[in-house]
Amino acid sequence: MRLSAKGRYAVMALVDLAKHSDGQPVVLADIAERQVISLSYLEQLFAKLRLAGLVKSVRGPGGGYLLGHGADETRVSDIILAVDEPIRATRCTPGAPTGCSGSKTRCLTHDLWEELGNQIHLYLSSVTLADVVAQRVLGLSGVVHRASRGVVESEPERDRAVLTQ
Repeated sequence: MRLSAKGRYAVMALVDLAKHSDGQPVVLADIAERQVISLSYLEQLFAKLRLAGLVKSVRGPGGGYLLGHGADETRVSDIILAVDEPIRATRCTPGAPTGCSGSKTRCLTHDLWEELGNQIHLYLSSVTLADVVAQRVLGLSGVVHRASRGVVESEPERDRAVLTQ
């Protein structure tokens, strides 16, 4: 399963906003430059994010965007859903009269992919912008990645144990 650019860019942009705002509005052009995303595409995404209440716009000199809620209250799943990105792994349309296979039945692996979509949604619902900014979502893969780059940061005991093995 792949998440489209729309969902990924929206999350990247709001993580950037959370990281760089310090209570002050952030100009979209700055986010676009730092994240290498088209400014016009960001404007389209932020219109949807504003309608969902995830960001607030500030007009005038020194204007830009602020988070609509605290970074610790903004869930990644809410961002993805706000830009009309469904979180599912099946090729069926939920509630459609026909099944995955084009006939009136579901494919043999439908339940597997549907549950995967549910698990992805649950996981993304458990992660906030604050978690991403603070790099609290790396898990074991992040520890191994940082160790391979020779970066040793202050990590919980569990992570230090992995680095010494």
